Amino acid sequence: MSDPIALSGAPGSPYTRKMLAVLRYRRIPYRFLPPSGPALDGLPAPKVALLPTFYLPDEAGELQAVTDSTPIIRRLEREHAGRSLIPTDPALAFLNELIEDYADEWLTKAMFHYRWAYEADIAKAAAILPCWRGFCVPDEELVARGAMFAERQIGRLRYVGSNPTTGPVIEAAYVRFLEAFDAHLTRQPYLLGQRPSSADFAVFGQLTQLAEFDPTPMALTLKTAPRVTAWVGMMEDQSGVEPAQDGWNDIADLPQTLTALLTEIGRVYPPVMLANARAVMAGGPEVEAVVDGHAWTQQPFPYQAKCLQWLRQSRVDLEAGARERVDSVLATTGCMALFA
Repeated sequence: MSDPIALSGAPGSPYTRKMLAVLRYRRIPYRFLPPSGPALDGLPAPKVALLPTFYLPDEAGELQAVTDSTPIIRRLEREHAGRSLIPTDPALAFLNELIEDYADEWLTKAMFHYRWAYEADIAKAAAILPCWRGFCVPDEELVARGAMFAERQIGRLRYVGSNPTTGPVIEAAYVRFLEAFDAHLTRQPYLLGQRPSSADFAVFGQLTQLAEFDPTPMALTLKTAPRVTAWVGMMEDQSGVEPAQDGWNDIADLPQTLTALLTEIGRVYPPVMLANARAVMAGGPEVEAVVDGHAWTQQPFPYQAKCLQWLRQSRVDLEAGARERVDSVLATTGCMALFA
């Protein structure tokens, strides 16, 4: 058995929850370290302080701190056999990558928006999130930490895209996503069949906050999509699931409910990603787009421009037959705009 993988994170981080659930499902041993304190002494610091932080050897065997969940999942696929999260059909694997990207880069807009746009949610986050960096401090210090953290995170909303103009768009899109996902769960237990994929864990990560922590979206999720609330609880630990090799959907015969989910992605994701990429390339100060007939404006986000580049390259890298199968699905959903 390999040595446990060391990582640090916190329960309030959707990407931490995503990756812990991945490790449990894949039965990969790990050591979970608090995001601050002596457990991190002597470990390398990441280039950008994000959660979770994994401590993994580089090509020379030296530990390095890495933070991007999607590449880490692919590295784990290469280094640990069995219980794969990536569909065997390259075309379906591409759809998995697209949905994972949507969860990581769009659903997180809903997560940040609800947490830092409503007073009850701000109050809970400010009270609880600092505790996950250490309980044993005086009350006044916790209050000060909470106020400082809330101020910093609210300031970051300009990158996420949550503001008075976009808030109604984000909220309407979240409700539609819940309705579509709840309908999908009447057909099968996971996004792409009878076994979980990395897209499932990406969606799960965001929903750990939206459905289980922040008061406003938690109530909304339960009211709109009780199956989704139940699904989040089940996804926390999938180590007992025994996946069947043929448990993936056939891309030539996808359930209509999955097509409906992809259509929701195509409705909102391409216009923002494309406008952001144009703004980043031009060095412009603002992203301007029309999403579902409504104005969208936010500060450019260079990382999401890279995400679009990676998605496009993944499609280019598909062999011709797989790309044709992908395009036949995307053409009916609106997602093809990402690759035009």
